[in-house]
Amino acid sequence: MPTLNKTRSATPGPPRAGAPAPALRRLRTALTVFFALDGFLFAGWVVRIPAIKEQTGASSGALGLALLGVSAGAVATMTVTGRLCDRFGSPRVTVVAGALLSLGIVLPALARSALSLGLVLLVFGAAYGGINVAMNSAAVDLVAALRRPVMPGFHAAFSLGGMLGAGLGGLVAGALAPGWHLLLLTVVGLTAVAAAGPALLTARDTRPRRSTDPGGPGGDGRPRHRLLVAVFGLIALCTAYGEGALADWGALHLSQDLGARAGVAAVGYCAFALAMTVGRLTGTLLLERLGQTRALAAGGATAAAGMLLGALAPTVWAAFLGFAVTGLGLANLFPVAVGRAGELAGPGGVAAASTLGYGGMLLGPPAIGLLADGLSLPIALTTVAGLAALAAVIALATRGLVERATGAG
Repeated sequence: MPTLNKTRSATPGPPRAGAPAPALRRLRTALTVFFALDGFLFAGWVVRIPAIKEQTGASSGALGLALLGVSAGAVATMTVTGRLCDRFGSPRVTVVAGALLSLGIVLPALARSALSLGLVLLVFGAAYGGINVAMNSAAVDLVAALRRPVMPGFHAAFSLGGMLGAGLGGLVAGALAPGWHLLLLTVVGLTAVAAAGPALLTARDTRPRRSTDPGGPGGDGRPRHRLLVAVFGLIALCTAYGEGALADWGALHLSQDLGARAGVAAVGYCAFALAMTVGRLTGTLLLERLGQTRALAAGGATAAAGMLLGALAPTVWAAFLGFAVTGLGLANLFPVAVGRAGELAGPGGVAAASTLGYGGMLLGPPAIGLLADGLSLPIALTTVAGLAALAAVIALATRGLVERATGAG
């Protein structure tokens, strides 16, 4: 992979802190639109999965295999996207990936079998993985230019976009066939890309070059940096494991183990998602007060305590509280972990940490299922608490290495 200080000076990217404030504001707004669009489109697809299942006539098992296409496409694309960002610039790749994601979301409506669905989801997943690496890489550069830890705000936009996409999908599900709904999402997506894309495509890269001192912040101390990128990737994995587990198993735990009605059980994940969104909206303030390492440690400890309550609580309302506390704790772990990996190794670091994180989201649901079969679902869900606590321990144990590598805590 080309080194960052050889490639970035020739590619568009966010201006440094000395650039005019209006330019930085435009870039921040444009990137926020892309994060929100990502969440909006993905949630819009997810809520139409039942209708797509009926359309393709797939069994539950066949549908599960087809849905792996999203994950496989995303994971396969992330490392390649990091290299493309190094070569062409993260802003350009963000715009292209956003357009491809908008076009790709209509493809599932064309599928008429589980096999064809799996194949088109590979394409959709590739675009999804691409935009996540590219926009996070661009956000890392903008955070450095602003000199403020605003990464959680971008991920809050993703969460809000997801809530909006899911809400819209629920409203139109009874009125629009999947094809028309997903085509509408394509139109919305391309319109958003056309509106926000120029701010990224025309941005000038006026940042100072990264240090070439192998021991200095942003240098090429490859072995140490690779180790630290893996550390942050592991923290991202621990976080995404919890998100995936709660998304797939939270409602079942409430209904099966605590006797909640279906509608009440669904509120449990809503409490988790809403708390995570609130946590990300306030994340910049938290990071400015605590610093990134202490924020990671505090978030992991909070999530661990919340998930122990959520998994082992004797009542539904106590479990709701536990899910909400877990969402607050996990909210900023993934954004900070990916951001710090990007500080260390640019788009390649973002790609590596994102791939590990996405692996955690894939690992969580089946791991919980296997443990639930062998033990019980409440006990299985305590693994979320264990991994959140592990993330906190990792953050504290590697604090010295991170400070020497980045020049910050």
